[in-house]
Amino acid sequence: MTVAELSNHRAITEHISRPMEKAIYGVIYLVSALVLAMVVFFIGVILYRGLPHVTIPFLSTAPNPVDQTIGILPSIINTLYIIVAALLISVPIGVGGAIYLNEYATSKRFVRLIEFATETLSGVPSILYGVFGYMMFVLMFDLKVSLIAGTLTLAIMVLPIMIRTSQEALRSVPESYREGALGMGATKWYMVRTVLLPSSLMGILTGIILSIGRMVGESAALLLVAGGSAMYMPRGNLFQQFASSGSTLSVELYRYAASRGDNETAFGIAAVLIVIVISLNLMTRFLAGRLSKNE
Repeated sequence: MTVAELSNHRAITEHISRPMEKAIYGVIYLVSALVLAMVVFFIGVILYRGLPHVTIPFLSTAPNPVDQTIGILPSIINTLYIIVAALLISVPIGVGGAIYLNEYATSKRFVRLIEFATETLSGVPSILYGVFGYMMFVLMFDLKVSLIAGTLTLAIMVLPIMIRTSQEALRSVPESYREGALGMGATKWYMVRTVLLPSSLMGILTGIILSIGRMVGESAALLLVAGGSAMYMPRGNLFQQFASSGSTLSVELYRYAASRGDNETAFGIAAVLIVIVISLNLMTRFLAGRLSKNE
């Protein structure tokens, strides 16, 4: 093929591929815009319907059937307790497990087995986790129906998400980073701590955000293991609070929407949930940014 024929062939190929490439990019941008519009519409409807019902007494009191008043402060406190405690359990185990599988495990068959197990567990319905938590923590370990049983159940539920997202984050770090650190005489653990973890921090952060989202929206499992009582304000020390039953915001949302048909209150709780999720995500990103700057 002569140079002229090669140039002509290349021009024809570019003429065909460029319109196709533009069409593909157009479809991608259109789908992205539709997804973004759906998210904005979803959040906007909830805030529009729910914020008018969010008042100071609504946020700062407990429900009182005698006075027929509605308050969600116990549910807010229980929700924050469970989220923070479950993250304190699942994040170190999930990230540590991902580091072991990605950097230390020598058996590829073992790694594939664990990856298959975590992918399978990620798709298990939450009610099955609730049944497992009830049989294991409530009955076998005699923790009763309590916040600690709910915390342990949620920690197990989000552990597959933490492991898989942390694994993918670690794999995205270029191999040259590892080789450079080890070539300079660093130990493997020092390389993991000072090179891999800071470089994969945003991916690990994604796993934490996904875990928060699943925990905040969970109700089926918590109805079995944590209880549905939101009548009393938290009393005593933190350990006493975790040893007692309590309702979270998602459970209260279910009760008002499905059991009582009180859509106004349900939208108010949903608006509070949206604000809490956004606040926790922003706080997590802020902390990750500060940690990245300090490295």
